[in-house]
Amino acid sequence: MAGDYYQILGVSRDANKEEIKRAYRRLARKYHPDVNKEAGAEERFKEVNRAYEVLSEPETRARYDRFGEAGVSSGAGSSGFDYGDMGGFADIFETIFSGFGGVGGQTTSRRRSGPVRGDDLRLDLKLEFREAIFGGEKQIKIPHLETCEVCQGTGAKPGTGSRTCPTCNGVGQVKRATRTPFGSFAQVSTCPTCNGTGEVIDSKCEACNGAGRKQETKKLKITIPPGVDNGTRLRVASEGDAGVRGGTSGDLYVYLFVEPDREFTREGINIKSEISISYLQAILGCRLKVNGVDGKEEIMIPAGTQPNTVLTLENKGVPKLGNPVSRGNHLITVKVEIPTRISAEEKDLLEKLANIKGQSIGKGGLEGFLGGLFHK
Repeated sequence: MAGDYYQILGVSRDANKEEIKRAYRRLARKYHPDVNKEAGAEERFKEVNRAYEVLSEPETRARYDRFGEAGVSSGAGSSGFDYGDMGGFADIFETIFSGFGGVGGQTTSRRRSGPVRGDDLRLDLKLEFREAIFGGEKQIKIPHLETCEVCQGTGAKPGTGSRTCPTCNGVGQVKRATRTPFGSFAQVSTCPTCNGTGEVIDSKCEACNGAGRKQETKKLKITIPPGVDNGTRLRVASEGDAGVRGGTSGDLYVYLFVEPDREFTREGINIKSEISISYLQAILGCRLKVNGVDGKEEIMIPAGTQPNTVLTLENKGVPKLGNPVSRGNHLITVKVEIPTRISAEEKDLLEKLANIKGQSIGKGGLEGFLGGLFHK
């Protein structure tokens, strides 16, 4: 086997067992022959499988770290597994490929012949700001594996069937003992004849090429509940990959990502925004129409409102997820605009106001005077 096993799995040499397992699962799904029909995928799958066999066990990993390939093999493909260690590897392999025909880790005919649940799927979905607040229906498209209608999931051409694999006698795995300078070891690998299913099909279904399932794109309508936020996960039952041998379908998990809004921001179940008013509106007070997530809302600006005052529109925020009757608030920060240029008439009036209040505009200028007004 050429290549460094750590590089094959894409992990560092100090990676822990869980990191190695995650890398293996990801690559095994990607390159499994039932899923990836590209040239070289099967060889790549074998490399990944071999690398995991060695690095997943502390004893064989230690020999590999010390002696390299020579420490774990004296013959092509020897894995360094002892017969007594097969159970753990078989369980992992079965878990990974339970959605791809149940190949790999099934060591008994009972487990092989039983139904296998289909894989769960993930879809990332973008929502507009108001869609996340108020919810609604969204139409999506998902590629997933569906049971072949021609062969009804058997993988065999209609009118034909399958038989026990003569190579592995229905076990789905082949074993080979190898003697090395470090002792006797056993190679455990997927049966090359049946790809781990324990059965061979003489006449494959032409519609699915013997897989029993076909990749299809399906349209779905899903309901977005009010109040969802970034990272909210929705479960759509039985819309994942179809099961094998009568197994139930997996589920579809939809992860939501909310696009930002130009005017509004969100903080929990509260909505936040800003408005700008003139210095005269701040001094005298007024009523204004402002934008809210529900539409136009009227608010009262009290006389003498200071810059950065926060006004509250109660129950005009985000519906509480799971209890849409309860809503947060809309918090509006008031910005006061102080002009840098004014008309002669405005200046005259402001100077009169300054004299009434006993202040001199002088060096501080108009802006200083107006600023003083807001903090009296």
